[in-house]
Amino acid sequence: MASRAKQRVLLGCALLCAAALPCADSSRLSAAESRPQPAAAASNFPIASAARLAGDGKQTRFILDIDQTVTFRAVTLADPYRVVVDVPQVNFQLPAGTGAAGRGLVKAFRYGLVMPGGSRIVFDLTGPAKIANSYVVEAANGQPARLVLELEEVDRTAFVQSLAPENRPDLRPAVADAPPATVPAAAPDTAQQKADGRPVVVIDPGHGGIDNGTQSSGESEKNLVLAFGRALRDRLDKAGKYRVVMTRDDDTFIPLNDRVKVARNLKAALFVSIHADALPRAEGDAQGATIYTLSDKASDAEAQRLADAENRADAIAGFNLAEEPTDVADILIDLTQRETRTFSNRFAHVLMGEMKSTVRMHKHPLKSAGFRVLKAPDVPSVLVEIGYVSNKGDLEHLVSEGWRSKAVGSMAQAIDGFLAKRLATAGSSN
Repeated sequence: MASRAKQRVLLGCALLCAAALPCADSSRLSAAESRPQPAAAASNFPIASAARLAGDGKQTRFILDIDQTVTFRAVTLADPYRVVVDVPQVNFQLPAGTGAAGRGLVKAFRYGLVMPGGSRIVFDLTGPAKIANSYVVEAANGQPARLVLELEEVDRTAFVQSLAPENRPDLRPAVADAPPATVPAAAPDTAQQKADGRPVVVIDPGHGGIDNGTQSSGESEKNLVLAFGRALRDRLDKAGKYRVVMTRDDDTFIPLNDRVKVARNLKAALFVSIHADALPRAEGDAQGATIYTLSDKASDAEAQRLADAENRADAIAGFNLAEEPTDVADILIDLTQRETRTFSNRFAHVLMGEMKSTVRMHKHPLKSAGFRVLKAPDVPSVLVEIGYVSNKGDLEHLVSEGWRSKAVGSMAQAIDGFLAKRLATAGSSN
């Protein structure tokens, strides 16, 4: 390791000041820690231009080149072994594919926004390791500022003992505490909502921030579904029949439970989650749009695979969250939930009927599985996989504004047809 005698080193432990972001995992944080950092002007965000790994299976170093020094917090986590580094919001301008290939103790790493004003880097480790050193070096001699993380291999016992008590699996309570919440899309106050009177439609573009979702040919699911969600919002807004709320309107990560809370807090008439799947190469090829509803048992193996993948979104971002609050778990079996599932299935059929005339559909277009994001007990909800980024033809459609406009049009028609009939039925029964 090169000498740092002439460099001004800011040790990681000295950087845990008010500007540092909290680690958001199953560990408990105070209310003050869980508040998001205020977002600075975009021009002031530090720019990360390069990231690299060096070393071997005994010692591995991560280096991030940035144009200004930042504060940070780094912690190790178990089951699975990870290191999570939280920093104020960073503009990551790294080459495509950065982090996909690991080295030494690091299998891979990912990065991105995890809350407004805050970014995160998550390292998946090959086994137990400790943070031997972490620091920031100021720019000097024509070299950029750098955030450096040095990892060292340890055995399981030493790893667990090195964790903070709240992160130690042997000391965690049997039931996880409520996780620190990322602030979801802002919802208007109740008075404004009642004064408006229009049905609320919540559009949920999947993934975001540190969670890219599936990727292929330089395209990320998070960007494709955000563009689709915005187009659907604009189409519905133009008609003026509904109040349309997005769970995210930018490249920010939103935990799964918070997405559900947006719909429940607004007493939404409909929740539509937008995704774009990818099939593992070993499983061949698939194409077309698929509409998923909630069920206790998956309709087939592919539906189960997808639900498992989507339900891991929080862990991908560095979180380990409880499945859902106890009150929701209890409600899932009552009559309200059963009625909601009936409406969800009804909308899924209406949506398929509209989409099949304009969009290529999967050979089995209606499926079901235990998606956490569909578990609002009182809001009809569907998850729409608008295509496969792993399929060349589908990907060409997904990036096409013309295709998007047709697909959005058919989805808007389905929403109109479903809500008009449901509201008319509700009105006649009152």
